[in-house]
Amino acid sequence: MPPLDADERATLEGWLDFYRATLVAKTDGLTDEQARETAVPPSPLTLLGLLQHMAEVERNWFRRVLLGEPVPPIHDPDADPAGPDGGFDLAPGATVADARATWAAEVAQARENCAPRPLDSTSPFMGGAVTLRWIYSHMVAEYARHAGHADLIRERIDGTTGV
Repeated sequence: MPPLDADERATLEGWLDFYRATLVAKTDGLTDEQARETAVPPSPLTLLGLLQHMAEVERNWFRRVLLGEPVPPIHDPDADPAGPDGGFDLAPGATVADARATWAAEVAQARENCAPRPLDSTSPFMGGAVTLRWIYSHMVAEYARHAGHADLIRERIDGTTGV
């Protein structure tokens, strides 16, 4: 649970960590085959794909945008780094364990990159500037949306509901 009475930064980071944990928890106890099960036709959305996608999103916002670091995409090295965040497509050998480890490494890097910066620090973005505050807010929304997707997919797989 995020802190109920904290400053702005702790609140934003608390909500981001809450949704990060929620998304990852949706893969707890699943086999790789279960994590590859799709939501409902015609959607190809999977829990494994969501986890891979969020590693890409973490990399994009907290490395490419925040630092201007020219890192390649994780799951599609031939994709345009400036293009949309991918990761949804699954390679034949993709596993939950590997996806979780990759995601966790990107989260750790994100935390390290954000720690020394004030919320109002800016980075160049789309011909203007974006604040760390805006990036945190965007990431909370991104995770919340995908946590909702993950809730429905997990319930479809084995009936598990809740966090």
